[in-house]
Amino acid sequence: MVQWTPRVTVAAIVNNREKFLLVKEKPQDRIVYNQPAGHLEENESLVDAVRREVLEETGVNFNPTALVGIYRWQHPIKKLTYLRFAFTGEVASTKLEPNDSDIIEALWLSLAEIQELIDELRSPQVMAGIGDYMKGIRYNLDILRDNF
Repeated sequence: MVQWTPRVTVAAIVNNREKFLLVKEKPQDRIVYNQPAGHLEENESLVDAVRREVLEETGVNFNPTALVGIYRWQHPIKKLTYLRFAFTGEVASTKLEPNDSDIIEALWLSLAEIQELIDELRSPQVMAGIGDYMKGIRYNLDILRDNF
């Protein structure tokens, strides 16, 4: 019997002066835009994972202040299910220096600029998180528990 297991990911929704932090990356055969995001590693808390991913992909320290949402999405081609924990918070600097070879560049984009790239977003989860962020949805980080 094969056990179904979703892929757990984290993402950072960072807004500074009406611009959102995104990364331009090439995960497969095409260039896409995404929030700084990645997979949860074994024995890592969700908060530690999002801090690590933002630092690797943008070169800046991220301080998560709230959980914006938890998003379930099935990739239409791979048929893999992703469970994304999207955080918001603050960065220590706006100067971006990616430390990840998979990242082409990190950049600040307005909502209008992101909407123009809708077909180039890595997944629908990018806009879902931004939409919830814009609605003011925030959950206290105390909702998260680690028992390891």
